[in-house]
Amino acid sequence: MVLTIDELAGAMPDVSHLESCEPPMETPEHYKQLALLVACLDWILQGRDDIFTGANLSVYYSEEQLKNKDFRGPDLFVVKDVEPRTRASWVVWHEDGRYPDFILELLSSSTSSIDKGLKKELYQSKFRTPEYFWFSPITLEFAGFRLMAGKYEPIPPDDCDRLWSEVLGLSLGIWEGKLRFFRENGELVLTPEEIAIQQQQRAEQQQQRAEQQQQRAEQQQQRAEQQQREKEQEQQKRLEAEAALETLLQSLRDRGINPDDFV
Repeated sequence: MVLTIDELAGAMPDVSHLESCEPPMETPEHYKQLALLVACLDWILQGRDDIFTGANLSVYYSEEQLKNKDFRGPDLFVVKDVEPRTRASWVVWHEDGRYPDFILELLSSSTSSIDKGLKKELYQSKFRTPEYFWFSPITLEFAGFRLMAGKYEPIPPDDCDRLWSEVLGLSLGIWEGKLRFFRENGELVLTPEEIAIQQQQRAEQQQQRAEQQQQRAEQQQQRAEQQQREKEQEQQKRLEAEAALETLLQSLRDRGINPDDFV
């Protein structure tokens, strides 16, 4: 018998009160990497009312899973065409049967084999998640897969060794030892903190340019004033020379000597 989503929801236990049961990040590097990705996604998706981003959040998808306490929570996942409201966990039968459209796992020594094996099979065959990525913050191992004909196929890298996500409309690639998002034009997606730093740097550069322009204006003013002083000094010297010459000529005239006779 095939159940509708509403029938399935009615048959399943109420887990709306359950919170995520995911373990903490394995190392500080894993935590920093996840926080970085979430900050970038939140920033670029701000204002959207049709997409949800989950980080280290349990995904409940079957009664058997609940009985076995077999919690499966991706380190990072995105679901499109849903409300972005806050959730304590992702309950598939409370979300109209919606599974994640994008999943990323951060590999570690204790989870790598599971992420590459059991979880990859789960996301491919049960979740049917269109895109699955993994990345190791320690070794920088990085791979991405796209669901094609029911099977995950590797996403080919571009010329910059970045992998394109059709779900997000962004590329993923390693930059300065971290996994980062890039826009279609290759521009790095910045965190709010990086944007604030960039804006501060631009403000400081503008201030420096304004100060340099002010200095140049003052220097030009000083040169103009110096040229004016030199001009006035030359004029004063000329007037003094002319006055001295006139005094000499008058002295000659007073003695009955006509200066014009010497011309």
